[in-house]
Amino acid sequence: MENLDFDRIDSTRHDDAIVATLMRNVYLWMTLALVITALTAMVCAKSEAFMALLFSSRALLWGVMIAELVLVMVFSARLMKMSFSRATLVFIIYSILNGIVFSTIFCAFSLGSIYTTFFVTAGTFAAMALVGSFSKKDLSGIGKFAIMALIGLIIAGIVNIFLRNTMFDLIVSGIGVLVFSALTAYDSQKIKQMLYTQSDIDDNSQKIALFGSLSLYLDFINLFLYLLRFFGSSRD
Repeated sequence: MENLDFDRIDSTRHDDAIVATLMRNVYLWMTLALVITALTAMVCAKSEAFMALLFSSRALLWGVMIAELVLVMVFSARLMKMSFSRATLVFIIYSILNGIVFSTIFCAFSLGSIYTTFFVTAGTFAAMALVGSFSKKDLSGIGKFAIMALIGLIIAGIVNIFLRNTMFDLIVSGIGVLVFSALTAYDSQKIKQMLYTQSDIDDNSQKIALFGSLSLYLDFINLFLYLLRFFGSSRD
């Protein structure tokens, strides 16, 4: 990631209290982003006029998704040059845009199955985050393997657009659950290691924590989407 070369940062351990505070911020900001996404999705889904517009205009839906991609790229490439307040604003806007896209889920799946999937996702995420945060084993090897597997998942997903094979989709979804579970543990450990390089709670350390929040937010969202293919049931 441009301008955010963590490998060059001094790895000296600093005050555990500073790291604990920053890690709390990581999970707090991630949770707030998820709440923003969920509320946006529910509000949009309740508006028949908005959903009709969203489904009738593919350009609008694609525009929102492209805007999401652009925001993530800008956030990653320009984070250390932004002010912390601006970086936070970008994260909030991204969460809202993601909520707009997620509103379509409420039209496809029953509320009960969405809630069930959310709680399963939360439990799985929490367990893997704890593993990553407290494991003394270096998870970098698992992380690199999961990232390579993620590339394979993307390719498999594109291929299945044309195949439309249900069994293949279930296999890919199962692998997706494993990949994002592994990435949750890996990212949790990596974020903690990055925060140990910080000697104080300042703009830079908070921006690193915010970047960690985005990473875990994306892990949670993708884990939820893959689990939804198993627990989701169509609306009546």
